[in-house]
Amino acid sequence: MYCTQSDLEALCGESELIQLTNPDDPGTTIDAGQVEWAIDAAEARINRYIGPFLPLTNVPADFKKIGCDFARYFLYRNSPTEHVRKQYEDGIAYLEKVAAGKIPIGPDNAGNTAEPDDAGVAIISQPSVFSDIDY
Repeated sequence: MYCTQSDLEALCGESELIQLTNPDDPGTTIDAGQVEWAIDAAEARINRYIGPFLPLTNVPADFKKIGCDFARYFLYRNSPTEHVRKQYEDGIAYLEKVAAGKIPIGPDNAGNTAEPDDAGVAIISQPSVFSDIDY
């Protein structure tokens, strides 16, 4: 898990979470089930990009921020604000760079930097049956 409900509350405030998770009964309480759904969706989205690096021994602080930004974006459903959408897009751009190896995932407690697992996808094809050679 990259972020918690407390992290999300610290990012956007309790009143915004109430409004996003409980729109039919505003001003009451945060719907923890909706927050959990958004956090799970954020985790799945992050893992899609960093799958080869999993499991992480330490979660970089950047991932906590990205997890919160993604969860907030998902809670907005179809109408995120410009700021929320930009934060989401910035997070995607960052994760694409991590996946491409342009940004390393930080070191663990022993100082080792995470490397992608060698169990990646390999594409193997058969030799071509047809060619441009005239016989």
